Amino acid sequence: MGCIVGSLACCCGSAACSLCCAACPSCKNSTATRVGYSIVLIIGTIVASIFLAPGLRGALDKVPGLCKDYFTFDIFTPEHADDKVSMCDDMVGYLSVYRICFSMAAFFFLFAIIMIKVKSSKDPRSGIQNGYWSIKILILVAICVGAFFIPRGEFGQVWMVIGMIGAFLFILIQLILIIDFAHGWAESWVEKHEETDSKCYYFGLLFFTVIFYIFALAAIILFYVYYAKGDCTLHKFFVSFNLILCAGVSVLAVLPMVQEVSPRSGLLQSAVITLYIQYLTWSAMSNNPDRSCNPSLPEIFSGNTTGSPSSGTQDGSIVFGQFDYQSLLALLLWLFAVLYSSIRTSTHSQVGKLTMSEKTILQSDTASSESDKDEEKGGQNVWDNEEEAVAYSYSFFHFMLCLGALYVMMTLTNWYSPSSDFNTLNYNMPALWVKIASTWVCIALYVWTLIAPLILRNREFS
Repeated sequence: MGCIVGSLACCCGSAACSLCCAACPSCKNSTATRVGYSIVLIIGTIVASIFLAPGLRGALDKVPGLCKDYFTFDIFTPEHADDKVSMCDDMVGYLSVYRICFSMAAFFFLFAIIMIKVKSSKDPRSGIQNGYWSIKILILVAICVGAFFIPRGEFGQVWMVIGMIGAFLFILIQLILIIDFAHGWAESWVEKHEETDSKCYYFGLLFFTVIFYIFALAAIILFYVYYAKGDCTLHKFFVSFNLILCAGVSVLAVLPMVQEVSPRSGLLQSAVITLYIQYLTWSAMSNNPDRSCNPSLPEIFSGNTTGSPSSGTQDGSIVFGQFDYQSLLALLLWLFAVLYSSIRTSTHSQVGKLTMSEKTILQSDTASSESDKDEEKGGQNVWDNEEEAVAYSYSFFHFMLCLGALYVMMTLTNWYSPSSDFNTLNYNMPALWVKIASTWVCIALYVWTLIAPLILRNREFS
């Protein structure tokens, strides 16, 4: 965080920069920049969540002259005399979330276009990427203000479709980050076990592998009991088919031919993927409009799973703000993915290796070593490690944050079109199929990471 404060101070003047940077912990410029953009996205998410507060609409009505009425049609006719909408209706509810997330997505997409093919910090565009934070924040705020002047019309419906596509792609990126996390975790503990000959790391890997599989198995059993009962044929197919696929990838991960080319591949990674697939399956089934096959968590805990409302909202689900427990868990996973992609060292991660060549990695490591020497001589704590080559793809990182903004939008609005009715939570089949399709694509991607070294023998994957 200190690095971000230092970067922001640099926008104000050299004196402020010198004072702040002297108190900052040492860090790479590339890391500070990624964390800074991630914080911007997180703050935007918090603001969007605030606009869903149930009492906000009533509070705005108390402000004199703020909530003026306007007509939603172009030509006045007597039968439309009462078709008026308050300006405050555009400032709260699901439509406001669409506008705020539209602003963040547009901001990051703009930078994704601007930063295409930036090779090093010597490129003038690198200065825009790593500095001028106050100006960039003003641009984002300006886009957000302008978004609230977009007429209602078809904006909500069109942006919902775009949001579903973007959220689907982010789920796939989220899977890649989770696979990278599992691979990094396993490799780190295996290396420590080999270096120290301590069995603690070995038993730690075994413990978490077993725990993850137990959680996944418990989830599958609960799915059959509550979500795939009676006439819920579609849910039975989803749970059974994904169970078979997860069992298949677990066996594939430990086959001798796979272990020969990928000795670090093991059951820990498969356990993490299996548990994540079960979460996606549950998330997909939670969007089924058939309430008899989609009980809410309060209904399950209370024993009332007949599909009739119990307590809380109109559909029987208790929500936190305007999104339920499934959405809260989705946001936690999203937060992990965003922060992990920002803090993780690109040169050592599987995601970084997808976008960087071996030469680039070596150049980045060399630049880091030289910067370490400069720091020992009393250099600036936030140092440039991208003079020879960028440590990550600027354009792809902004594109990922753009998709992350769309994923947040769909999560906060429960994957459906915007509405100002705070007491209604709709469910729809398109959201169900988007999520269930993502489970199959996720498994396909993980299988590819296992079999790619077998197929592409001439390519280095280690």
